Amino acid sequence: MAEETSERPGGSIVTLSEELEKQVAMGAGHLGMSASEIVHAALHQFLQHDPKGNAVYLSAPFDALMKGCYEENTTINDLKRHGNFGLGTFNHLDGEMMMLDGTVYQLKEDGFAHPVSDTVETPFSCVTFFSPTTVEEIHREMDHAGFKNLLDQLMPSENVFSAIRIDAEFSYIRVWSVPKQETHRPISEVRPAVFEYHDVKGTLAGFYTPRFIKSLLNPGYHLHFLTDDRRHGGHLDQCSLNQLTIGVQIIPRLELNLPITIDYLTAKLV
Repeated sequence: MAEETSERPGGSIVTLSEELEKQVAMGAGHLGMSASEIVHAALHQFLQHDPKGNAVYLSAPFDALMKGCYEENTTINDLKRHGNFGLGTFNHLDGEMMMLDGTVYQLKEDGFAHPVSDTVETPFSCVTFFSPTTVEEIHREMDHAGFKNLLDQLMPSENVFSAIRIDAEFSYIRVWSVPKQETHRPISEVRPAVFEYHDVKGTLAGFYTPRFIKSLLNPGYHLHFLTDDRRHGGHLDQCSLNQLTIGVQIIPRLELNLPITIDYLTAKLV
């Protein structure tokens, strides 16, 4: 890959290893960019990136949502200061949230997805600036159990956060979304709407959370789904898929916001 050489200040040439060449070619094909553009973007990110920015941001503890705190004053505009990728829900538990490439989608109880404005508010959300540590391509069909086993193999550790993006072809996927709530009953009493899709392309986005964080964020895998046409989606329940591209980002830091609202301040969080 001769075009991916560059001169050092002293005039010497820097060449990529064979493994890096393969990763550049893979990223270029996936993103629709030239190899030179990939290398330039990667160098820019490396030189400009503040490592302290690699953090998971929680707008509120997950346990507050579980206890029925469905109204907070965090706006989508506030979220975008902390990430361009993630998930959550909206005030009054009005559907599932998915943030992908900086755009926030509301995955409603009717199964449809809608972009939302920056003034919309959320009682709970989890976001980061997505920059995958590793990217893998898998070319085989797998059921949900096989998919879960694959994720387990790719996670670097059970004791750190990981952001996960999966672009794939789904032979089958079942998702659900929650309906808008007028009363603040516990989330365990809310009956979700369930949707099934066959032979559809789309994206899963979300996080792996360590078990010891369970009062702040639901432990294990939490993934939301959005179709390629950005029209349908929901919270992942089951799937069978193939032709996967999986990006995993290791995240060493957690930023937690504690809301200052009556609902939150008076909630019994244990």
